[in-house]
Amino acid sequence: MGERPSEWPAELDEFTLEGRTALVTGASRGIGAEVAQWLAVSGARVALVARTRSALEEVANRIGNEAVVVEADLSSESDASAAAVQVRRSFGGAPDIVVNNAGVFQLVELERTTVEDYAAALRTNLLAPFVFVRAFLSDMRQRGSGHIVTIGSVADRKIFAGNGAYAATKFGARAMHEVLREETRGSGVRATLISPAGVNTDIWNPIRFPGETGPPDRSAMLDPGAVANAVLFALMQPADVNIDELRLSRS
Repeated sequence: MGERPSEWPAELDEFTLEGRTALVTGASRGIGAEVAQWLAVSGARVALVARTRSALEEVANRIGNEAVVVEADLSSESDASAAAVQVRRSFGGAPDIVVNNAGVFQLVELERTTVEDYAAALRTNLLAPFVFVRAFLSDMRQRGSGHIVTIGSVADRKIFAGNGAYAATKFGARAMHEVLREETRGSGVRATLISPAGVNTDIWNPIRFPGETGPPDRSAMLDPGAVANAVLFALMQPADVNIDELRLSRS
């Protein structure tokens, strides 16, 4: 099990996920890697899904707890489906927790967005989460437990120029979450949407705002640990309590 992050809140000291399994997509860096670490520190065995095996292996070595490395390009439906099969095989069934976090982000005006980039955003940010929900939801229903966490964005409710592809996928992911919440109500399966404002990760490295030549100022952005903390807050609630939606911003 990895070391507790410096931001670890005292209220999680008694919380345990021992014996539980979790899937985190986009787990090789940023929010996904942070969420995976917090889950592992709490005792969960985590399946890490992303494109780059070497980065995944680094995260797996850091968090320990027999973490599972699943290399997959989630812009490919076949890769996403194969990853779900591998996770099921590794855990002997559906995971207890699914954190749909993987995403691609560009800041490009609609008229300059290529069809290929728009389609890739749809496949990664919206279709891949659906693949994992569809792969595991039936088993979760059958056993009467499970928690599906969708990492959304401020852009799933607020429109920004240049976010034509990203906002469309995030609005769609929020809609899918809300339908999932309605369809699982009373089943023992829980569903949570966590939507942060800007988070200080390297996803911003290539981003340029109009008129700017350098990357955005990240000094007022959220730390990835804030999102991981929110995930665990939702998970630690009593089984009869569902955190429907959490929206995070810098205080």
